Amino acid sequence: MRKLTLAIAVIVPMLGHAASAEDSLKIGYIDPLSGGGASVGEGGLKTFQYLADELNVKGGILGHKIEIVPLDNKTNPQESLVQAQKAIDAGVHYITQGNGSSVGAALSDFVTKNNSRNPGKEVLYFNYAAVDPSLTNEKCSYWHFRWDASSDIKMEALTNYMKDTASIKKVYLINQDYSFGQSVRTDARKMLGAKRPDIQIVGDELHPLLKVTDFSPYIAKIKASGADSVVTGNWGQDFALLLKAAADAGLKVNWYTYYAGGAGGPTAIKQTGLDGQVFQITEGFANSGNKAAMDYEKAFRAKVNLSLWYPRAVNEMRMFKAAAEKANSIDPVKVAAALEDLKFDVLDGGQGIMRKDDHQFLQPIYISSFGKLTESEPFDEESTGWGWHLVSRIDTPQAMVSTTCKMARP
Repeated sequence: MRKLTLAIAVIVPMLGHAASAEDSLKIGYIDPLSGGGASVGEGGLKTFQYLADELNVKGGILGHKIEIVPLDNKTNPQESLVQAQKAIDAGVHYITQGNGSSVGAALSDFVTKNNSRNPGKEVLYFNYAAVDPSLTNEKCSYWHFRWDASSDIKMEALTNYMKDTASIKKVYLINQDYSFGQSVRTDARKMLGAKRPDIQIVGDELHPLLKVTDFSPYIAKIKASGADSVVTGNWGQDFALLLKAAADAGLKVNWYTYYAGGAGGPTAIKQTGLDGQVFQITEGFANSGNKAAMDYEKAFRAKVNLSLWYPRAVNEMRMFKAAAEKANSIDPVKVAAALEDLKFDVLDGGQGIMRKDDHQFLQPIYISSFGKLTESEPFDEESTGWGWHLVSRIDTPQAMVSTTCKMARP
């Protein structure tokens, strides 16, 4: 009996340790799953679920299976805070979000305050697509990490390409009326003015976010302005419907965009007949030419039946695993410390670094154009028969802007 008691005393702690190792590691996915942003939100959810499955097959993160917890924020900052609190109450210590910088700012502030009030119960916010520069400048937070390039980094690269395109004479700016759209218009004006002062800004329009159902009045203004090029940060239905209205009106201009590859965008471009006239800046794309990334794209499409819109989400989850292994812990405080200045080989090739000063991931970025495919380009988009072509690659050292972040550290 005494031997049995001793055996149980030894076994019980071991069982407890095994159970702990197998506990799920929950990641709260806070993005629109209803309303005007639902198409991009659903695509992001499927992406993160795929990434979780991929890591779980290999043992998860330090033996913890990853569970993606979907939380619908309807692209609304206040609703996002409700969902974030719900996640925390359910034991979530990591949240990820991307669609809407106004949401991103609200979540960053919420997490920062939560962590100061609840030491030992910290939460990290992993940002995969909210690109307002303020999030890594005046509003920076130790508890926020961004894997997408900020909008000023993207505009710096985009205007470097545009300045050498002599045919650009008149540019129209049209953007969504919230923090991100406002930063796109501000950066475009400033950078084009400095690099190509001869270019005329012939229109500058802001419209409500995900509320416009008919863009024909806006297209009529663009047409009347005589613009040869449009710069827009529009995403989701605001891009697809904008291009649809352009097709209906027969508007043939060049488009310089951030998110033309999102849901509905490629179909609208094909319908407009803009072969080689729509440009996008991203951290990767399907026909990038990188074999490992293209193999990944093929496997992803076969299982998810979607294009990989977010290579940065792949980088985010892989770096999360690397940081946890470096820290030998899934404690958010230790993972945050391990992420700082972490160098990482990104999906589409080359090395990136999570800059310690502001928690902005710096990485190679690409300019691509959309049109008819060549024999070396296997991936079309939305069954259009058209796909993305490489125009320019900007390596990490050239894909940087300075930061004004004065980070308060725990």
